[in-house]
Amino acid sequence: MLAIVAPGQGAQTPGFLTPWLEVPGLADRLSAWSDLVGLDLIAYGTTADAEEIRDTAVAQPLLVAASLAAAEALGVTPDVVAGHSVGELAAAALAGVLTPEQALTLVRERGQAMAKAAAVTATGMTAVVGGDEAEVLAAIERHGLTPANMNGSGQIVAGGTLEQLAAFAADPPARARLIPLKVAGAFHTVHMAPASEHLRQAAAGLTPADPRVTLLSNADGAAVTGGAEFLGRLVAQVAGPVRWDACMATMTGLGVTTMIELAPGGTLTGLARRGMRGVTTVALKTPDDLNAAREVL
Repeated sequence: MLAIVAPGQGAQTPGFLTPWLEVPGLADRLSAWSDLVGLDLIAYGTTADAEEIRDTAVAQPLLVAASLAAAEALGVTPDVVAGHSVGELAAAALAGVLTPEQALTLVRERGQAMAKAAAVTATGMTAVVGGDEAEVLAAIERHGLTPANMNGSGQIVAGGTLEQLAAFAADPPARARLIPLKVAGAFHTVHMAPASEHLRQAAAGLTPADPRVTLLSNADGAAVTGGAEFLGRLVAQVAGPVRWDACMATMTGLGVTTMIELAPGGTLTGLARRGMRGVTTVALKTPDDLNAAREVL
């Protein structure tokens, strides 16, 4: 059973799109999508530096476009699809809930709205690796933070104000390592409520289709069978925690044997190697990885 997954913000690195432009047709597709979102995705994915592509309004359309382009190059129909955070937009398109153009139009609105919401208050995120999960969650709550990403494999990402994160760093949970993340704000927390409302309005004119394959939701890892329900969850998830641990548990329960992570791959397959032991994983980092993906299938 094959799962195809799409990575979230933070997976992008300078120049990661460069080798993909050699795949016939992808440069033209990315150029058309650039016109759609009002950003030069090819330039951002090839010559832009790390700071430029850290911009939420840039990173989100760039990541969704890259995942959709890689999926097109792969040309395989999965049994299960899921995306981490903004990767849910790519997953929705792969499942047929949205067209690629609808997904990109919506992610443009999502990125801009989240960037605007992040500018209101100085907020950030810190990854917590290791420690006892109950103790980690208790420490996060004690400092008024939100467990914004429950990634499984001993990794939780806390989000909140910079003051709260500083207090958390000074009083960390036992046996845990804290890693401040280079992100523009506290995504998937109450601080993103205005962005969620903006996205709700942007999505109001869409008529989503029901998914053609099993489509998992970040909210709780559930397989969602209705397109309208999935779109509603996707909108609300902007201000709610990402439960990737639950998505991995659902994939394990469904009997997934192979996971392919779309470009820029590596993050989710890394989590799967620890949280879904025995599952064959392939991360699409460059087009050279397409053959490896096809071989495992």
